[in-house]
Amino acid sequence: MQRNKRKKRQMYVRMEVCGIVFLLLAVLTVTVHIVRKQSRDIKELVEEKHIAYTEQPEMKVRLLTVNEYSRPGVALEKVKGIVVHYTANPGSTAMQNRNYFEGLKDSHITKASSHFIIGLRGEIVQCIPTAEIAYASNNRNKDTIAIECCHPDESGQFTEQTYQSLVRLVAYCMGRFSLTTDDVIRHHDVTGKNCPKYYVEHPDEWKQFKEDVNRFILENGG
Repeated sequence: MQRNKRKKRQMYVRMEVCGIVFLLLAVLTVTVHIVRKQSRDIKELVEEKHIAYTEQPEMKVRLLTVNEYSRPGVALEKVKGIVVHYTANPGSTAMQNRNYFEGLKDSHITKASSHFIIGLRGEIVQCIPTAEIAYASNNRNKDTIAIECCHPDESGQFTEQTYQSLVRLVAYCMGRFSLTTDDVIRHHDVTGKNCPKYYVEHPDEWKQFKEDVNRFILENGG
């Protein structure tokens, strides 16, 4: 008799546990659905109402000398996209990376540059006018704006200041060139390169970044 009662109690406990697990899974599924719907709604609202952020972020303009290795002075075709990169040089500053690009005119090591570099403290340095190409994104150099981001360590994850400046700069470039977040891509999406490393290895964080850009535009644009 006691054994039967014990078995019944165990069965009830299992049923309760299964019920709780099922309920938690149901809540999680609904939550994910709501979050995804909200993200879609924000993106659709921004695009349907043509909301744009047009306030240029504070930046230092330190244009490279025109030269064949980092600033060829070639006109950029109509801007069709924004490409996000990481420097792959942990701990380096925006100006250090800018000066590296400038030095290529003398070292001739390679051809490389970027329109903008965002530093560890969120400072933005412009290296090339947006009307000219940068040597950054291979076959997309001709029609994209390149943004290099500094990072503190090998993970490639940006500091909060860098991240927020990237959100603001991307939102501004989107508004200026009539783009959407569908036009914002990683270097990886052009060549398959592991750049920007953190957002290649964490694709959900890349999706979140685009959501943050749309939310920023919705809250600050007009």
